[in-house]
Amino acid sequence: MKIPFTLSQLRPIREAMTVSRPAKLGESVPVTWFSLGGGTSITPEYYDCTTLYLGGEGCGDFLLGEESRIVPLHPGQLLAVPPKMLCGCLTDSGMIYTEIILKKENFTMNNILKAGQPTELKDLISYEDGSIANLDLVHADNMKFVLMAFDESTGLTPHRAPGNAILTALEGKAIIGYEGQDYELTAGQSFRFDKNGLHSVTAQGKFKMSLLLVIE
Repeated sequence: MKIPFTLSQLRPIREAMTVSRPAKLGESVPVTWFSLGGGTSITPEYYDCTTLYLGGEGCGDFLLGEESRIVPLHPGQLLAVPPKMLCGCLTDSGMIYTEIILKKENFTMNNILKAGQPTELKDLISYEDGSIANLDLVHADNMKFVLMAFDESTGLTPHRAPGNAILTALEGKAIIGYEGQDYELTAGQSFRFDKNGLHSVTAQGKFKMSLLLVIE
């Protein structure tokens, strides 16, 4: 989808159903969108690797560990679940989230993230006067998840990335240039670009975003 989108447009909530849809960023880093209808749940299970959960729309509770510890997840929050920890979820009103499975053993996760504790993404990075700030949260040789904060009148000139990517606006708005077309992106919206796609970012005032890049 080469226009701004929300997760509910790609994977709308269906009453009494849980539905998943692969984002198809790459096989080495499985990225899946999940939508849960109100009153539904996913039975606890575990992966042999670290898994990231990004709150998209609506809210619900994740159930972690043998004791099913309740961890609420809201839009704009990130939850990191360590290997072999049981993880399920449930929602009373409906929710959409993104699951990112870090299959590679060798990756680096910023120690600002605490496993099993939800983190408000936009609060992790600050604006720097007249500058663009970057904060790597997770990276490996086949992926990167990074936060960026653009001060007023800043932006990224047209460039190409070595993989498929999804950026999500966390605060403010920006103009995304993609292959000769401009699109306005506001908080809560996402934009996908393909490997080597020519793109740019121009902040409209102060702007924060996350970027998930999968390199294959």
